[in-house]
Amino acid sequence: MSMFKRFLAVLALSILSFGIFAAPVKIQFWHGMGGELNDITNDLVKKFNDSQDKYVVEPVYKGTYDQVITASIAAFRAKQAPHIVQVFEVGTATMMAAKGAIRPVHELMANSGVTLDTASFLPAIASYYSTPDGKLLSMPFNCSTTVLYYNKDAMRKAGLDPEKFPATWPEVYEVAKKIKESGGAKFGYVSGWQAWVQLESFSTWHDVPFSSKENGMAGLDTRLAVDSPLHVKHVTFLKKMMDEGIMTYTGRKSEPINTFTNGEAGILTNSSGSYAAVKLGAKFDWGVAMIPYWPDVAGAPQNTVIGGATLWVMAGHPKAEEIGIAEFFKFLLQPENQMNFHKITGYLPLTKDAFELTKASGFYEENPGTDQGILSLSLKQPTPNSKGLRLGNMVQIRDVEDEELEAVWSGKKPPQQALSDLVKRGNEILTRFQAANK
Repeated sequence: MSMFKRFLAVLALSILSFGIFAAPVKIQFWHGMGGELNDITNDLVKKFNDSQDKYVVEPVYKGTYDQVITASIAAFRAKQAPHIVQVFEVGTATMMAAKGAIRPVHELMANSGVTLDTASFLPAIASYYSTPDGKLLSMPFNCSTTVLYYNKDAMRKAGLDPEKFPATWPEVYEVAKKIKESGGAKFGYVSGWQAWVQLESFSTWHDVPFSSKENGMAGLDTRLAVDSPLHVKHVTFLKKMMDEGIMTYTGRKSEPINTFTNGEAGILTNSSGSYAAVKLGAKFDWGVAMIPYWPDVAGAPQNTVIGGATLWVMAGHPKAEEIGIAEFFKFLLQPENQMNFHKITGYLPLTKDAFELTKASGFYEENPGTDQGILSLSLKQPTPNSKGLRLGNMVQIRDVEDEELEAVWSGKKPPQQALSDLVKRGNEILTRFQAANK
């Protein structure tokens, strides 16, 4: 080899070794974070992309959580699946049953050589998304729980102490009634995500089963239990508030946030992850409290249930791309990143270190109420009734919950009939899922 050719060979090798021509590995991330959460998610991903030059995560908003699942399944069948998909918590059983479609996170991390300490997670978060023996199936991302937001200005107008929001449903009724009667708001109360708040989280908060077999955690042959006397009592109570004009209904999901922030309703029950939207939209003084409970239920309140969503890895991608996914997950769990995401959005910090870092920063003292989600989620050690839900085809069951509750609000069905019909229809869905996944 001539001296000139040897020089060219060495030069070419040097160029390749420095990666000048090596394009970064691209990772597709499909999510359902709309509105201001879309901007926050994009900023977080950009921070990861800017922190290194080997990988580029490409976030794509695919619509609602339901639409993300539908699009992901279609993409997998077409052999064009993205690397990461965001799935809300009630889609866990459906994703677990998607044999061959997912890459469990514990396998991904081990194969990638990236360390992940599951003991660092807050216990209630890790257990929801793990196998019974503690192996992580998906990566927790925007975890939330149910909380209550209230208009402090409206409470002052009603002659109430805005720093002492009541804890029980009978007391909340009186507050909501006074807010309406004093003109503090057109309505006293509105609830977002009614199926999650009024039936699912309601059940765990009162330590009663939403369904049998530990809410599906202990087996696919689970059956709904939301036609109990307590559930009927609660829905009857809400219907009374509706009939008296104290409560209003403005949508199944997050639509009621606007009803609260525009001052139309004085009290809102919704996700702790609504913090960013409430902070952005509310032009009045407001606070955060735990969701109410019925004082005559023994042991209540227990603990609320996880909400929000988690990140599932789709199977079939090359190892180099899986390593990039693992590095992205590791980045997401860094305490400072967790703290900042928690402060901005209201979603829970996933790890103990992130929670302690947030506490040490003085955030909870400066923003009273922002720790209510963490406190209610971890109020007591979870029981078989309160550690979470894992029901197949839960998206369809949620639709049934909403339809039957809407039948009550519109006066088409009394609460007992609606909840009995909900159980019957929901059990048919569960039976089909069980048969398809034997």
